[in-house]
Amino acid sequence: MEETKKSNAAVEEKNGIPRAALSDGVLTIDVDSRVETMEEQEDTRWHQLLNAHRTKKILTGQLGGIEKLESGWVVAVTYYNGFRIIIPMNEMMINLNGDGRENADTLNRQTRIANNMLGCSIDFIIKDLDTKTKSVVASRKEAMLKKRQTFYFAEEEGAKPMLYPGRIVEARVIAVAPKAVRLEVFGIEVSVRARDMAWEWMVDANEKFQVGDLVLVAVNNIDIQSVEQISISVDAKSATANVNKDNLKKCHRQGKYVGIITDVYKGTYFIRLNIGVNAVAHSCNMASLPSKKDEIGFVVTRINDNYEVAEGIITRLIKHNS
Repeated sequence: MEETKKSNAAVEEKNGIPRAALSDGVLTIDVDSRVETMEEQEDTRWHQLLNAHRTKKILTGQLGGIEKLESGWVVAVTYYNGFRIIIPMNEMMINLNGDGRENADTLNRQTRIANNMLGCSIDFIIKDLDTKTKSVVASRKEAMLKKRQTFYFAEEEGAKPMLYPGRIVEARVIAVAPKAVRLEVFGIEVSVRARDMAWEWMVDANEKFQVGDLVLVAVNNIDIQSVEQISISVDAKSATANVNKDNLKKCHRQGKYVGIITDVYKGTYFIRLNIGVNAVAHSCNMASLPSKKDEIGFVVTRINDNYEVAEGIITRLIKHNS
């Protein structure tokens, strides 16, 4: 029997087949390679988290959920390398300025905004982990403060930081409301009015922007009190070419066009014509007044180059938005 084994081994070596390929392990197409088991792959991914925890590395994941744990904690949930990461709501560093709910409970305000952020990319730094249960607790706040230190402060005295007024930068869209877009600009959250996000007037900012988008914005102003107290103002219009003047050339006096009413304010109708022109109407030749989102017919009576809009009259209702 022993001689037979030796004989088989000799044949295997003679045929050039590695002994590893004939073992009881996984047989791979590349006979010299080795397949990792699921446990080994998980250990490798967990080791990456351990290294990230040790080095305080900024990681990025998608905000996947908001939960209330049995302990009463309200947490944001994300996943990284297949592992569940929880971030306590007080570590999310959500900017509550201008949310219109100043008298409401802070946690409820944070949770409401976080719900609107679902699906966006968030940065975080691992604060604690348990090797036995493979549970991970992280902080978005620490990641945002670290990014602020990197991008808003110069490394040397007298030097210019990487982010300064006048610079065009990339920003993450983290939430969208009908009249505003919430952005994360290198560790700082800022809410920008929809009319400052695009040259064309919109009924709803969701028409053009979605959570998870990356947009270019111009930094207009930065007010720095400390790393934790920084406010900025940005807009996307200044970062893109103004097409209003060129589009206005498509309009002609007494021309009839189709458009959608984007807003109504004190009897003035703000309209986006289908040819790509912003328009204003102060009167309607209709029995009943149209409403926001209605599709209407519009006659141009004047081209206002100063304000880059067409002025005219709403002549008829084409489609009522129910």
